[in-house]
Amino acid sequence: MGRLTLFLPVVFFLGLTVILLLGLDKDPTDLPSALIGEPFPEFDLYYLASEKEKVGRTALLGETTLVNVWATWCYACRIEHAILNQLSEQGVRIVGLNYKDNRQEALKWLQQRGDPYDFSIFDVDGLLGIDLGVYGAPETFLLDADGIIQHRRVGVIDERVWAAEFEQKVRQLGASQ
Repeated sequence: MGRLTLFLPVVFFLGLTVILLLGLDKDPTDLPSALIGEPFPEFDLYYLASEKEKVGRTALLGETTLVNVWATWCYACRIEHAILNQLSEQGVRIVGLNYKDNRQEALKWLQQRGDPYDFSIFDVDGLLGIDLGVYGAPETFLLDADGIIQHRRVGVIDERVWAAEFEQKVRQLGASQ
């Protein structure tokens, strides 16, 4: 019994090492979403630009759309914003989901950095974010013309991510409309 006790830390260490090594090849931004292939959730929220006018799911229908979750408090959103402006200029339809933010700060942020969004949904309480399973910002959902979620990205979209994860899918979805 005494000798077995001496080897327990070694066995524990070896087991932990194997588990950690198996996780090294995993992409930490590759978080599966139960919503892939499902309709974008119904919602009834205000536009960021209007405290009186509401928007719902039907505003996302009709063409391939990226729904980008962003906030002024999100440092990574600042990094991502330049490519969103470029994609918008290239004709990619992007809708913003302003997540748990201050309306005035968000409007000022867009005015200063450019506004790549067709419109932004103001999700001050994060209720739509909860329905989407949002972990934080930025996150981006690719919707087809029928509002079905085709892809989800947790984290920053940059040129590499756009080329690897979105560009081909957007092109295919656009061609099928």
